[in-house]
Parts: sequence; structure tokens; C-alpha cells
Amino acid sequence: MVGPGVTGGGYPSDLSDEQWALVEPLLPPARVGSKGGRREKHPRRRIVDAIFYVVRTWCAWRQLPRDFAPWQTVYWYFTWWRDDGTVGRIHDALRSQVREADGRDAEPSAGLIDSQSVRTADTVPVATRGFDAGKKVKGRKRFIVTDTLGLVLAVHVVAASVQDRDGARHPLLWTRLDHSGVQKVWADQGFAGRLVDWTTQTLGRDLEIVRKDPDQRGFQVQSKRWAVERTFSWLTAHRRLARDYEASPARSETMIRWAKIGIMVRRLAQARPSCRPGPRPVTRTSS
Repeated sequence: MVGPGVTGGGYPSDLSDEQWALVEPLLPPARVGSKGGRREKHPRRRIVDAIFYVVRTWCAWRQLPRDFAPWQTVYWYFTWWRDDGTVGRIHDALRSQVREADGRDAEPSAGLIDSQSVRTADTVPVATRGFDAGKKVKGRKRFIVTDTLGLVLAVHVVAASVQDRDGARHPLLWTRLDHSGVQKVWADQGFAGRLVDWTTQTLGRDLEIVRKDPDQRGFQVQSKRWAVERTFSWLTAHRRLARDYEASPARSETMIRWAKIGIMVRRLAQARPSCRPGPRPVTRTSS
């Protein structure tokens, strides 16, 4: 196994060379010592790989394999990049690249909102969790606004006891401020009522409720909402997000963004032709 060097230890969650080439330019400049702060001891790539390892495997920070940087160092970068806005900038830059690769404008014109209640670990502070009586879930509730491709525009984590029409206001407001081109947002029936009027009167945007067919029996895909539901499915495929293990809602939001960063870099790397040379043609010689 490769040690704590540049190329990684061979874990499935490690970034490939093509994926790392997408992330590296978006990170802040490395500290080089002297007036620029203490010189960084560990390669940035192994720091990012360690964060993805935690997100994908549910590994506790203290249980990171030893061929990564020390867990305290990895966690320090996780917190630093969250607090200085690096994670948000990486996420947003990659989202624009994915949209453009799909032939769309970098900025969306429509969105979808939904919520997901998830159970929390026993270590999560009681003050930040609640009980969702409708879903019978004790924990936290995640609100996300996505574009029509399922790419996240806003994320908000609250106690599960918060009603959809109340918890949706912050992500809708952030979408209005950060993505002014979004004129319409689709939502399910849980968001109906005064939230629709608030969105129109306060944000100047149209919140359209997608209602089920009265004759519907069982689960059916809603044509205007399937993308956001698929995004939740992608997120909970990451074991760290199958439950909420984070000490604060803000840290939960950061974990969601890291998960989406991993999804987007894989999508972009698969869409781009490999720069690696192919096998050399065999030259036959006459006997």
C-alpha cells in the first residue's frame, strides 16, 4: 500500500488523477512558511481523500487509517475550509461545470425543493434534534433546493420537528439571493399553504405545488420532482449521511456539500476523455 504520499492509498473513495485535477485549482493557496504561515506538512490531495473517506464510509475522524494525515489535521482542514467558504466555492464551481457540460447555462432558471427527515446518533446534542410526527423520525430534517438536474443550490439542516413550510424559508431565501435567475420552484404538498404566498410576496418568485393524482395508488415518480428525490437517494448512499452524526447542523450541511462534490467530480471526470495514452500499436515484422 502506498504511504501518505501524493497518489493515495488505493481506497475506492480516493480521487483519481482526473478528479483531483478538477478539485486542486479550486483550493486556497497552500501555506509555504515564513509570512504565509507554517508550511503545510501533508499533501492536500491526501487531506481531501481523507475527507471523502469519512463521508463515504461513516468512519469516525479518530478512526481514519494511518496512511492518511493525522485525524486532527484532517478535521482541522475540514473546519477551516468550511469556515472560510472554500467548500461552498468548490461546490458551486463544480455545479456550474456540470451544467455547462450538460449543455445548460451555468445558472439555473428553475428549482425544486424537498425535505428529508433522518435519525441522529446518540451523540448529537438534544437541542438540535426533534421528532417528525409525520415520518415518525426522531432526529434532524434536511431541506435542499436543487436545479432540474438535481444539483444542490441551497441546503438547510434543522430539527426534525420543524414543519416543512417553516424550514423551507431559509433555503428559498438563499436561492433567491444566490441564484436570482431561478423564477420558479416546484414542491410537494407538504409545502402548500402560507409558504406559497410568502414566496410570491416576499421573494417575488413562484412556488408551484405538484399534487398527486387523486387516483394514484402507491409510489409514482412525479415528473417535476423526481430530480430532487434522486438527489436525496444519492446523498444517503454515503454512509456518513445515512444518519446524522454531526455535532451541529452547520457541520451536517458541510457533509452534504462534500458528498455532492464527490458526485460531481466523478460525473465530470467520466464525461471528459482520458488524457492517458492508449496502448501502443503492435508493429509486425516480416520473418
